[in-house]
Amino acid sequence: MVNALDQVPADFLFALGTLRQARTRSELRLEEIPAPARLAPFAVALGAEVVAPGEPASGAVHGPAAAALARATGGDDVELATGRFILLHDPDGSAVWEGEFRIVTYIRAQLEPEMGNDQMLGPVAWTWLVEALQDHAAPYRSAGGTATRVLSESFGTLSDRPDSIDIELRASWTPATPDITSHLEAWSDMVCTFAGLPPLPDGVTPLPRWRRGQA
Repeated sequence: MVNALDQVPADFLFALGTLRQARTRSELRLEEIPAPARLAPFAVALGAEVVAPGEPASGAVHGPAAAALARATGGDDVELATGRFILLHDPDGSAVWEGEFRIVTYIRAQLEPEMGNDQMLGPVAWTWLVEALQDHAAPYRSAGGTATRVLSESFGTLSDRPDSIDIELRASWTPATPDITSHLEAWSDMVCTFAGLPPLPDGVTPLPRWRRGQA
């Protein structure tokens, strides 16, 4: 655990500063959460959730968003997707990472049943990640990940709950530089893609919504 800023490597402090420069969509709620203590000497973690009003305009969303909003009642906000973004730093470097930094991410969203049965869902989810990094010009190497479909069935006193299918993507990659801004922006856009939100029109720049915690 780091107790003083003078114990934190300059590269990690720089990376933390670039995270705060990231600009994300207004539907994304992003905040600092406790970071894992055993993965690296230095780490920071962000939790994300995508929410949408319970009564959106018709046709504004698709996929998981449409399914979740169809189940919503009373106009309450609806959670469409959740995720975690963890930045790890080892000043001594890591042969496994091929660098001093590593980004570890997780995204989960509920699917419509017909989407959950699509055999191409895993490759498509991975393609979303790769394309998001490319679209944001986020240089990286040594990327890897797994896509998992999770079927939830309820029984007994919960048997009235409908079955649900979730998609989970766990991925990690090594950023080519300590500037993590574009990586967080790319991942944030991907969480929104998992949620079924349409892409923003060209030229539209949303305001940042990260509720900052202590660095």
